[in-house]
Amino acid sequence: MAKFELKLPKMGESVAEATITSWLKDVGDTIEADEAVFEIATDKVDSEVPSEVDGVLVEKLFDVDAVVQVGQTIAVIETEADVASSSEATQTEPVKQEVAEPAAVAEVSQAVTAAQEAVAPIVSTGDRFYSPLVRNIAKQEGISQTELDTIAGSGKDGRVTKNDILSYVDNRSSQPAPAKVATQEVSKPVAAQANGVAKKAAPAPIVASGDDEIIEMTRMGKLIAHHMVESVQTSAHVQSFIEADVTKIWNWRNKVKNEFKQREGENLTFTPIFMEAVAKALRDFPMMNISVQGDSIIKKKHINLGMAAALPDGNLIVPVIKDADQLNLVGMTKKVNDLASRARENQLKPDDIAGGTYTVTNVGTFGSIMGTPIINQPQVGILALGAIRKVPAVVETPEGDFIGIRYRMFMSHSYDHRVVNGALGGQFVKAVKDYLEAWDPNREI
Repeated sequence: MAKFELKLPKMGESVAEATITSWLKDVGDTIEADEAVFEIATDKVDSEVPSEVDGVLVEKLFDVDAVVQVGQTIAVIETEADVASSSEATQTEPVKQEVAEPAAVAEVSQAVTAAQEAVAPIVSTGDRFYSPLVRNIAKQEGISQTELDTIAGSGKDGRVTKNDILSYVDNRSSQPAPAKVATQEVSKPVAAQANGVAKKAAPAPIVASGDDEIIEMTRMGKLIAHHMVESVQTSAHVQSFIEADVTKIWNWRNKVKNEFKQREGENLTFTPIFMEAVAKALRDFPMMNISVQGDSIIKKKHINLGMAAALPDGNLIVPVIKDADQLNLVGMTKKVNDLASRARENQLKPDDIAGGTYTVTNVGTFGSIMGTPIINQPQVGILALGAIRKVPAVVETPEGDFIGIRYRMFMSHSYDHRVVNGALGGQFVKAVKDYLEAWDPNREI
């Protein structure tokens, strides 16, 4: 018999922790490989964590509502086979002691304890049931039991869902407030401390007239804002712009899209065509498919394309197409459509947003002809695709030049000038242009 440590998997470049929302298995239960053991929630996605082995659950190391760091051991599974865990734990060394000692666990425990002391515990009362995730959000946002009981639930039997409480938090934060009141509140930190309320350093006073509306940023909005500022402070952003003639692609797609739909059951958009060209260019210029760690450059073996997608609330998320250079156009189309659909429905899993090596964003969707996107750390490049426009252009032929109507598109390439010089940045986006303009109008689907 051997013991296998089930750890919290990596859930994206910017996700460092998650909250355990429920246990799907109890100690003593038999578990099959790929069977879900517990559920987690992050600021980006909610997901189940499956077992990597067959065995019996012998120990749970965290309770529901615990905040766990990526890479920490969550459970111990006893297997019949000799399976080596990632921490190479042996049967003679108690696993529980190993995970209970690190300072990171102690800090998380202290943070959870402090949060519990600041807000009275939330409990289900009468016909009001609150899931662990809802109770955890209430605790983090400082919502009392009385306040929570007033929130209307849209779930089964009137239960308060995650979306209900997040919507309540957003609406509560965005209520209009006169500037005078806001200024008075932030000008009394000493009085607040005297009353025994622990507060952070007072923020700068909000300046607004009585007719203005003060809107608090959502939690995801704050997270995105932090990542954008961090990226600009980390990478030396520089841009290269180029215009591509996509007339051949435009006409070819119009010719084959109905047949493609009937045969594959998928809509053929421009996105997979562009992603295919980017994947080919990354294969030609592998030093664009890198990341930076301190003074070291990590050259990526796999080409995993991030695809910026809009969420229903207006925020953006970047699902990842793994090994994009290995997909044909049909495979790329199905992958693009699947990720975009699940992004709109908030059904992406942690693995769907992890491991990206380069990102593409389509600003043309919103009518923009070009943009200067911010690099998705720790990558070193991002390509913005502008709107396809029908414009008059000079067409060169063996018989001479003439003015014709063409479909053209600007591409904006932002790259990290710490490790990517102007020559490489420009050559890469030129390669994408060349692949698009060399499209075979007789290509079979």
